[in-house]
Amino acid sequence: MSSLGVELETTTAQGTAMEITVSRQELLRELNATQSVVERKTTIPILSNFLIEADEETLHITATDLDQAIRTSCPARVKKPGACTIPARKLFDYVKLLPDGEISIKLLENHWVQIRSGRSNTKMVGLGRANYPQVPELPSIAATKIPTAVLKTLIARTIFSISSEESRYTLNGALLVLKAESLAMVATDGHRLSFVEKPEEQLEGITGEKRVLIPRKALAELQSLLNATDATHVEFADDDLRLFFKVGHRTLSSLKLTGQFPNYEAVMPRDNSKFVVVRSAELAQAVGRVSQFADERSHAVRMKLEQNELKISAQSAETGESEDILETPYTFDTITVGFNSDYILEFLKALGNEGEVRLEFKDSQSAGQMRPEDPDAEYKYRYVLMPMRI
Repeated sequence: MSSLGVELETTTAQGTAMEITVSRQELLRELNATQSVVERKTTIPILSNFLIEADEETLHITATDLDQAIRTSCPARVKKPGACTIPARKLFDYVKLLPDGEISIKLLENHWVQIRSGRSNTKMVGLGRANYPQVPELPSIAATKIPTAVLKTLIARTIFSISSEESRYTLNGALLVLKAESLAMVATDGHRLSFVEKPEEQLEGITGEKRVLIPRKALAELQSLLNATDATHVEFADDDLRLFFKVGHRTLSSLKLTGQFPNYEAVMPRDNSKFVVVRSAELAQAVGRVSQFADERSHAVRMKLEQNELKISAQSAETGESEDILETPYTFDTITVGFNSDYILEFLKALGNEGEVRLEFKDSQSAGQMRPEDPDAEYKYRYVLMPMRI
């Protein structure tokens, strides 16, 4: 009975705590930034909740699935500081439907939470704050500042090459390579490889070379945070287990991927002496049209390079056949090679379908390489594609 008495006292104490008023617009913005981390289906009920904490003049919001977490905050009028947990999806969906104005949030008995806005009065069933997992803070030492624009470009040009096969654990993320005067990112699924480097970028606190594997889901969350910030730099830090990215007032933490990333440098073609240069937009349009008639499973298109033209074709017994011809200078031996059309289109999309792109080949059995045709490009970008049998 004594333990039950302690539990009742704790609940009562919690029932008198936390009472705040917050702008609906600011609250919704922060809920939107964090809700994607919350697992929709989880065997641990507390992980379906936001952790809401109020102190002085700030409301702090945390979401986690144990592998990663986002912590954010917004201004609030705090009548009583405290903490509670609220079902994340239900709160987000409800606040979206409220009119602009002020929202009051008050913790009641037995972890219930009252939410008032204008004439709306709602009570949600929460869970005890004590059950919420501890979310680590950004280490205050050894943080490196990375330009936001650079990190956005690195992610956009590699994330689509990450493997989605759970069995290929070390390929389920991208490798970030930090040096004192450059940074690069590499991703591969075993069929294609994206490598992008930003040279001549001064990074403080980096000596030698630092390599970290960022899980795909964390990379996608980081991409969303970068797209929604005005901050010019991202603070990056890590410890033995986790990675931390501070984007403005929001912090993303993620477990590291462990294991050995493949030796990507050994995969880079070195003797692809046959090449052709075409406009990215024209290549994307041609491949997009022809791929409508590619095999539904392989998505393979055939590229045939011969005197001053690039022929792109595909055929299947179910849909028919199609061919597009791009006129372009080509003076090497005729070569025919097959590639997955989706892989080509994803690379061109990452370029914004702008400028010219160089396609480099050795023969029909060796890996092909694609890269922007711009000697003055700010980034070094290489895309390696394994050929397909056609």
